[in-house]
Amino acid sequence: MRSQVAMATYLVALILVWEGLVEGLIVLPCDEHMFVKNVHERCLAAFNRSMELSQDSCPWPAMKGAYNHLTHCVEKEANMTWCKGWGFLVNEVFLEIHRKFFLLCGDQLLTDPPITTLIMFISPGIIVTLFLPLLCIHLVTAENEMPNQ
Repeated sequence: MRSQVAMATYLVALILVWEGLVEGLIVLPCDEHMFVKNVHERCLAAFNRSMELSQDSCPWPAMKGAYNHLTHCVEKEANMTWCKGWGFLVNEVFLEIHRKFFLLCGDQLLTDPPITTLIMFISPGIIVTLFLPLLCIHLVTAENEMPNQ
C-alpha cells in the first residue's frame, strides 16, 4: 500500500513538473553580477560594433536586425542567470541602449494614419453603439406584442 501511495505521489509530482505547474514555486536567486557581466561581454559588445558602422542620427530602420539579435541575446542571458523575472535588469540594459543610440529617433517615424483607415476602424464601433438600443427595444416589444393563444 505504501509503495502505491509513493508511486502515485511521484507520478503526480512528475506530471506537475512536466506541465510546468511547479515552475512558479521554485525560485532560484538571480545572479545579477553574472547577468551584467555576460550582457556587456556577449551582447552589448557585438551590438556596439554594429552600431559603430552606422553614421545616421537615427539608425533605427537599418539596425533593426542587430537590435533583434541584442533582444534575443539579453533574453537568453536573463534565462541562464535566473534573472528573467527581474525585469528591471533587462529594462536597464535597453534604457541605456536607447539613451545612447536612439535618442534622436523621436517623432520621425510616427505619423497619423490616413483618414480612411481611421474611419474604417472607428465607424463599426459607432454603428454598433447606435443600433444596439434599437435592437434591444425591438426584442423587448416583440415579446409583448405576441398574440395570446
